Amino acid sequence: MIGIEQIQQLLTHAVRNQSSDIHLSQGYPPILRIDGKLQPIKGKVLTHQDLEDIIVQILDDYQMERFKKELELDFGYSIDNVAHFRVNVFSKLGGFGMAFRIIPSKIRSLEELGMPAGVISLARQMEGLILVTGPTGHGKSTTLAAMIDMINQERRSHVLTIEDPIEYTHTPKNCLIQQRELGHHTHSFAAALRSALREDPDVILVGEMRDLETISLALTAAETGHLVLSTLHTRNAPDTINRIIDVFPAEQQTQILAQISSSLLGVVSQRLVNLNAGVGRVAAVEVMIATSAIRNMIRERKTHQIRSIMQSSTSDGMQTMDEHLLHLLNTGKISRQDAVKYALEIDRFIPKTGKEKSR
Repeated sequence: MIGIEQIQQLLTHAVRNQSSDIHLSQGYPPILRIDGKLQPIKGKVLTHQDLEDIIVQILDDYQMERFKKELELDFGYSIDNVAHFRVNVFSKLGGFGMAFRIIPSKIRSLEELGMPAGVISLARQMEGLILVTGPTGHGKSTTLAAMIDMINQERRSHVLTIEDPIEYTHTPKNCLIQQRELGHHTHSFAAALRSALREDPDVILVGEMRDLETISLALTAAETGHLVLSTLHTRNAPDTINRIIDVFPAEQQTQILAQISSSLLGVVSQRLVNLNAGVGRVAAVEVMIATSAIRNMIRERKTHQIRSIMQSSTSDGMQTMDEHLLHLLNTGKISRQDAVKYALEIDRFIPKTGKEKSR
C-alpha cells in the first residue's frame, strides 16, 4: 500500500525539480511536466490499487462522495512548507487518473513575474473589469494572485474571491479577504457572484467566466463600482472580446457591446515560453488598455482594428504579443523557434538579412 508519506515524498520531489505538474495513471510511472515537457520518473509502475490508495488518503469524506457521484473532481491539497496543489482526479478506461498542478507557497509580485508597467497600472484601478487570458497552465492564476496581493498591500478593501479550487491562500495585510471555493462554499460561480453583490465587496475575483450568466453578472458587478478580475481561455484581446460577445444571443449583443466598452479596463494575455538557458520559462505578455479609441472599436464591434491601435499605443502601456516575443528574442531570452510558435505575424520573426543568425 502506498502511504501518505510516500505520496508527499513524490510531490516534494516534483516541487524540488521545478515541475509544473505531476501525472499519476495506472500502467505508467509517475510523470512530471518540467518546462512544458513530460518526463517519467524511473521506477515503479503504478497499479490500479496504488491509485485507489492515493485517492482514499488525500480525499476527505465529502470529496469522496462527490467523486463517486460525479466521476471527476477538482480540489486543493497542501504540504506544509512545500507547496499547494490543484488536483484533478478522474475515472477513465481501466481505472483512475490524477493530475497535480503545483501552486508555489509564496505569491510572487507582478514585478517578479516580469509583468510590464501596463499590468501593474491596471491592478491599481478602483472599478471595472480586468481579464487575464491564455491557455491552461500558462500562469493566469499566478498573475491574478499577484494582482490581489498588490491590492492587499496597497489598499484597505474588501476582497472576495470565487475559485475552483482555491489555489493561492491570501493572508490579510491591509484588506479583508474572503475566499470561496466551488463545491465547498458555493454551488456555482454565478450563485456566488449574485451573493457577492450583496456582501459589500470592493474587489471580486472570479476564477473563470464559464457561462452566459457568470459573464453577465461579472459585467454588472464591474459597472456598479466593483473591481472585477477574471480569466478566459482566449489567445489575445480581440479574441477575448469576441468570445464574450458570442456567448450572448444576437438580440442582446448590442447591449453587451455597450457594457463591455464602458466597463472593461483591459485584457492581459500571456504565454509561458521556455528560456534559452534550458531551465525555466518566461511570460510573454500582451496588454490591451481600454482607452477611448479601444472603447469605440468595441462599441462598433470593429475588434479587427484593435491590434493596430495597440501597436501605436505603447505610451498608454499597451503591447502586442508579437512585440513582446520580439523583445524576448532580441534579448536572447527565448529561441526563434519558440517565438514563432506563439507569434501571430510569423514573418516578423524570419531574418531578412544574412547578418541575423538564427538562435
